[in-house]
Amino acid sequence: MSAKTQETGFFTETDDLPYFLAEKPGFCIQDDVTEPTDSYFLENLRSLNALKYYSKHSNTFSITYLNDLRGAILASPYLAINNLNRDFIGTKGFSVVFQRSEIAQVEQRFPYFKPYLDQALQPACNAFYLNPLLLKEGSRVDPHIDRSLRSYCKTVEPPATVSVLYVQVPANLEGGELVLCCHKKQVGQIKPEMNALVYFQGDLTHSVNAVKTAGTRLSLVCEQYSLSETELQDIPPFTVESRAAKVKGK
Repeated sequence: MSAKTQETGFFTETDDLPYFLAEKPGFCIQDDVTEPTDSYFLENLRSLNALKYYSKHSNTFSITYLNDLRGAILASPYLAINNLNRDFIGTKGFSVVFQRSEIAQVEQRFPYFKPYLDQALQPACNAFYLNPLLLKEGSRVDPHIDRSLRSYCKTVEPPATVSVLYVQVPANLEGGELVLCCHKKQVGQIKPEMNALVYFQGDLTHSVNAVKTAGTRLSLVCEQYSLSETELQDIPPFTVESRAAKVKGK
């Protein structure tokens, strides 16, 4: 297998490394070391801290799969004005909530998600909130921290990680960057790249800059949670959330 470009935090490596996250998923590491006695140590510590924030992997899937995925999402009867909160301005999508035990049912209902799920889902996670996210010119997502499963269980903390696959990106895209912040400090700004798979730490505040280019910016996002058995009891094994009129009776 040829090496793929992997961007991690604020630096780039070329390697087929496993997923970057965490002995402690969902923990926001602070780069606040002062007066170091060893500059080499400090530089490496900063690299490790950056590594915790996000990881970007290019050329993840075949172009054939990416085209099929795009077509299936755009043709889905569930695709409608977003059911997400008011931070999502001018966006479309739908959401699939499921537990790990029901992955087979998700793949039966949405077979075009299977390669993404095989690649992106983390083994330590047991509950998921999957949503295609479509932005057009003028669309944006305001700063927020993901807690989508809190509508089912009020004690749910942010996800361990969030994975994002860029399915379609307009040529010469202006705007639309994913901005990541930790305690009000920007720790990353990721320019969308078609067929790139991004993971970022689930407790980061994040936003998407307003899209300034005509065309469609389409991504597939999955919030991945590691819940207690008590919390998991409140999460639907499998359900679809959509504002599309034709599927209200799902």
